[in-house]
Amino acid sequence: MISGKDCWSLSLQWGMSMHPMSGKELYTFDDMAPSLYHQLAQAASSNPQKIAVVDDWGRPTTYERLLSLTDDFAAYLASEKGLGHGSLIALLMHADLEFVVSFYAISKLGAVCIPIPTKYREREVASLLDIAKPSAVIAGEEFEGWASSFPVGPEMCIWSRGVGHGYGFNRVCGYAHASSNGSGSATDPAVMMFTSGTTSAAKGVVLKNYNLVFATMIYQRLMGTTPEDSCLVPIPIYHVTGLVALMAQFIYVGGTIYLHRRFDARRVLECIRDERITYLHGSPTSFAELIPLRPEFPSLPTVRVMLSGSSYEPVSKMRVFHEWMPTATFQVVYGMTETSSPALLFPWDSATSIYAGATGKPVPGVDAVLLDEDQHEVPEGEVGELALRGTCVTEGYFHHNSSDLLPGGWLLTGDMGYANGEGMIWIVDRKKDMINRGGEKVWCSALEEVLCEIPGISEACACGMPDDLYGEVPVAVCVRQTGSNLTEGEIKTALKSRLAHFKIPVHIAFANEIPQTRGEKPDRRAALGLVLQSLTEETSRKA
Repeated sequence: MISGKDCWSLSLQWGMSMHPMSGKELYTFDDMAPSLYHQLAQAASSNPQKIAVVDDWGRPTTYERLLSLTDDFAAYLASEKGLGHGSLIALLMHADLEFVVSFYAISKLGAVCIPIPTKYREREVASLLDIAKPSAVIAGEEFEGWASSFPVGPEMCIWSRGVGHGYGFNRVCGYAHASSNGSGSATDPAVMMFTSGTTSAAKGVVLKNYNLVFATMIYQRLMGTTPEDSCLVPIPIYHVTGLVALMAQFIYVGGTIYLHRRFDARRVLECIRDERITYLHGSPTSFAELIPLRPEFPSLPTVRVMLSGSSYEPVSKMRVFHEWMPTATFQVVYGMTETSSPALLFPWDSATSIYAGATGKPVPGVDAVLLDEDQHEVPEGEVGELALRGTCVTEGYFHHNSSDLLPGGWLLTGDMGYANGEGMIWIVDRKKDMINRGGEKVWCSALEEVLCEIPGISEACACGMPDDLYGEVPVAVCVRQTGSNLTEGEIKTALKSRLAHFKIPVHIAFANEIPQTRGEKPDRRAALGLVLQSLTEETSRKA
């Protein structure tokens, strides 16, 4: 077992000790606030005139006003809608100020927030709401046409209106509220977030106040975030990265958050340059989309840290960013909805480290172990399934008994990896994505890393294709760099000196972009579809 508190210096763990929490002893901060709302109230008290949020239209909101709007809306939800401690409240909104206000108002009530992906269509949203059965739905007016499919009456639908022209909840501004004190305790459920699988198989991950508050604090402690930092949220705010790693962390710190409703690479870089953004956190895909625009933005000196998560980040891409922004660190973070975001973190600049390609070490408060098929710990250096437990790890799912949760609070992640004697962990693949070629293991992430080293390839996605002889064989989809005419044969030739023959893709298709799941991870099933389509077209041409 690897304990996070053994992997980091004591200077980063001051004010941390074991505390009883939900019937177990957890390593956490001695001064944890009971909820995220309390963190907002503390930030507003410390620096009321500091800009907290700048919305998609460039309108700033101070911490003092954000707290006032939150208190007004919480009072409205309680007195007019009868919502309070333990109420389930769904949130279907873009990354607007109104999302932030709603989220913290729900926290103040001691209710449970259920963020719903705005990328989903009506049928998918209705399916998730039917699972959750919320007491109320808070939504943007653009979703009002879907109200008839919601499992609540019209009186329990609260609409944000006219956000492009002003504040969407103007009708409740100045609403009388008796107190600014939030309700609830650290062990109360705070968020129920659906995993990003199909809606029919989606599981609602229940995260408690202590999970979320700890996550914001450990990010701040390890990343050294201060009120002078600013971040950009161009990624989905309803996923754990946007919600916790960015929005909630920066509210806790007292920094400034720039909200973008949709990802636009050029606009992201313009915002970094013009607003002097210091802190970036995104997926490998979102970072990859910035690279072609580098000539237009040759210098971005204010960026001090970049964090990449959600899927494997090729070392070659990290080094591009190191060359582009040499004063910034580029660090890998590993987490999932079930870990409230942070679980493993690369402690230094990944691009320049001798451990480049590793995922990271467990953060203080998290333990990690790598298990074989019989759930016994594997020896150092051998590949096993990663299991995690700790202060930011969920206690369970909503109305769902999952085999992913083992006795002792261990969570099976479904990710395969290995570790060294210093506690550094390398994630090599999803367990379900490992390619078994006649008994030989091929790890998709390792194959993608080598593909991305070949000049002319900007992105790659590997997957397994059924095969009569070997069971399955590796194939890949590649995105060529602008101006490249690289061929399949040239790629295979380049791989012969870099990989064992059984790891070389038998077929390579080309695409303008790598297909993504809604969770912004490579969609290997869709990638296989592109390969099969390419093979069909090739067969037709030869016929």
